Amino acid sequence: MNHDAPASSSLANRIAGQYMAGVVFVALLLFLPAGTLAFWEGWAYIGTLFLPMLGVLAYLLRHDRDLIRRRIEARERERRQAAVIGAAAVYFLLLFLLCGLDERYGWSHVPVPVVIVADVLILLGYGLFFLVLRENTYAARTVRVEAGQEVITTGPYALVRHPMYLGYALMFVLTPLALGSYWGLLLSVWIVPVLVVRIRGEEETLTRELPGYAEYVRGTRYRLFPGVW
Repeated sequence: MNHDAPASSSLANRIAGQYMAGVVFVALLLFLPAGTLAFWEGWAYIGTLFLPMLGVLAYLLRHDRDLIRRRIEARERERRQAAVIGAAAVYFLLLFLLCGLDERYGWSHVPVPVVIVADVLILLGYGLFFLVLRENTYAARTVRVEAGQEVITTGPYALVRHPMYLGYALMFVLTPLALGSYWGLLLSVWIVPVLVVRIRGEEETLTRELPGYAEYVRGTRYRLFPGVW
């Protein structure tokens, strides 16, 4: 008898519930302020964001359930890092609301090719996020070092020390253009300083608690943007 089957089924059900809740939540944030369902940029964005997510979740449920558990169950222990996560959540909410209002009142007129290119680049950012998950089973949502954790230097980690945040930055900054809003860029660019604060605090923890991380820092120069920082 497979005693792990009930636990596996419970995890899959939990993930499915959170996935559907995420789709509904983002749709409400976009279409309610837009005042219409005839917001094709919103539909395209939701498809770009959530359809690949199905494949990633299916892969992780099959190959790395522990990573999923870490990402959905862990909570930030440090107050500063919890504040950074809270600030990012506020930006997320305000950004979607602003882009929806931009659609309602027609403040911006972003050309269709620009919207499509933004969606493609967001998809690439999500692809980078997936590569990080596949390379590093300890890529949790929280800043913590666990027993048995090792420094990862291969794959995207050979390019920058925090490739997951590079994927986040690419996705977040380009979200307004994908939603047909120039005004949203005024909010989305602020994710970069938020990530800088996050990374500085994370590196303090990793250098202090993860053996070999200091050597990795010396060998991999850039934290977030290759050739920049």
